[in-house]
Amino acid sequence: MTSEISILNRSFFERDTKKVAQDLLGKFLVRRIGKNLFSGIIVETEAYIGPHDLACHASKGKTERTEVMFGSAGIWYVYMIYGMYYCLNVVTERKDYPSAVLIRALEPDSDLQFTTYNLRLMNGPGKLCRALRIDKKINRTSAMAKNSKLYFEDRGIKISKSRIVKAKRIGVDYAGKWKDKPLRFYIKGNKFISKI
Repeated sequence: MTSEISILNRSFFERDTKKVAQDLLGKFLVRRIGKNLFSGIIVETEAYIGPHDLACHASKGKTERTEVMFGSAGIWYVYMIYGMYYCLNVVTERKDYPSAVLIRALEPDSDLQFTTYNLRLMNGPGKLCRALRIDKKINRTSAMAKNSKLYFEDRGIKISKSRIVKAKRIGVDYAGKWKDKPLRFYIKGNKFISKI
């Protein structure tokens, strides 16, 4: 690991969604709560690619909920599932082509002390949002500014292609042929990936 730390910029997110989803593995998600910063290494993601992807929310067209996906890359898209769990996504690709990457799981930063919430419980998108107190207040905000409440950092960790597992997404059985597309990515052997 290098000592160089950089914030991911818009050009990182304006690329092919599958590429972004894989390149986010090994990056850090940083959450600001009051004066405290908490972070974890992204170990699992899912790609949702445009209006033709039947698992993508935007396949039903632009709505009040999905409008953010049609906007600029590098913006947070947060929604609720089952009436109780939030899910965290970042918008990708070009404007008006609705795509996003779901952040599924984090490995906690071992240097942090998080006494209010158990950072070990971040092996799933709902658990991750609960642990880091992520809700709709984050929706439509920037993922690219260090003064944001939630942003990405590149701390120099590189995940080789041989360590990236490609699998079908979870919980999208309604999506026809798209349910079996290998659009979930995770770091091979990592103990913090989602429990299926």
